[in-house]
Parts: sequence; structure tokens; C-alpha cells
Amino acid sequence: MTTVFIISAPSGSGKSTLVNIVRQTVPNLEFSISYTTRQPRGVEKNGCEYFFITRKQFERMIASNEFLEHADVFGNYYGTARTFLRSAESQGKDLLLDIDVQGAAQIKAKLSEAVSVFILPPNRAELERRLRERSQDSEEVIQKRLKAARREIENYQKYDYILVNDRLEDSVETLKAILLSERLKRNGRPDAGLSARAESCRLEHIRERIQPILRSFEDSAASGQ
Repeated sequence: MTTVFIISAPSGSGKSTLVNIVRQTVPNLEFSISYTTRQPRGVEKNGCEYFFITRKQFERMIASNEFLEHADVFGNYYGTARTFLRSAESQGKDLLLDIDVQGAAQIKAKLSEAVSVFILPPNRAELERRLRERSQDSEEVIQKRLKAARREIENYQKYDYILVNDRLEDSVETLKAILLSERLKRNGRPDAGLSARAESCRLEHIRERIQPILRSFEDSAASGQ
């Protein structure tokens, strides 16, 4: 049986880095490469980070019901093709989806058993620093991303796990623990060590830790940032 894992985070939270490492180190994990109408950035290549297609092509795929989920983000379409789920199922692998909160809600509505992980930055200031360090966006786009992050973070309670990405090495190991513990539980072979690390990211166990993070975004909203 294929387990679908959903990974969501505000832009700049380090989600792509985490996902890229985990997909290379966790066996039997199919990764869904999203389709998008945005232009490639830096050294991105078609078929690696994304499938880059035109808006007309994307809308034809929507009309043909080829997407498990799709969303319009900052004026560009992003979507997950159904073919990746079929491929994972045929190979007996699990499927990893790197998608935003809109897409995650669509997937959960269709696949309620999907396991969802929301990645939080340590605080708003660190998120802004990471966005600026990427040097990919204009000031206007950075501000839009920060405002969008505040809205996206409001959805954290809808996710099964919440992972604070403060130290990359720890975050990688924790994300691996979540994926592997869920897989082992499904197969009736739970691992106590992996389960304990994964369970530490459940809302009831991490609620106190994430309060300062949430406040950093609320304070910025109150100050008009």
C-alpha cells in the first residue's frame, strides 16, 4: 500500500533542501516533480526541480483532469500530476509531495489517509534573512512572500506533524524519522526510537515550542509589516 507524504512550508523555510536530502536517503520513495508555469530560476532544469510548461499547456492539463491538485501562487500555476501516484503504486513505493497549503488541502480532501508535515522557520526574522540570501526576488516579491507566509502558517493545525527547521542536520533526521516511522507502523513493525522522534513533532507535543514562532509573525502583522 502506498503512503502519500505531504510536505508544506512557507517559501524560504528550507523545505526544498530538506526534501532533496530525504528523497536521496530514504529508500522506496517516489518524488512528485510539480508542473509550473513560472520561469526557471538560476540553474534549475526542466524535469529536475519542476516541469516548466506554458499557461496554455497547464490549463489543458486541468481541463483533462490530469492533476491531483493544482493552485495559482503569485500568478503562476503549480500542480501535481496523477501519473506520479499511479507510478508509485505500481512500484510499491511511497509518494512524497512538496506542495503548498492550497495543494495540501486538495490532497487531504481526496486522500484522507495522507500524512502531512508542515515545516516552520525558526522565526519571521530568520525567514526574511533566508529569502534575501537567495537573491532571487525583488523587494516587492519578498514582502509578498512574507505576507503569504503569515497566512500559510495559520494552517499549521491542519497538519499531522510540525517540524521547526532551525538546524538542517536535526531537521533532516527528524523528517526521516517521520517518514520511516509511518511506514513501519503501516507495515505492523513500529520502531520505538523513530516513533518517539516523530511523535515529538505532533501538535500536542510541540505547541509550547512554536508559540514564539507564531508570535513573531503576529507581531509583524500588528506593526504593519
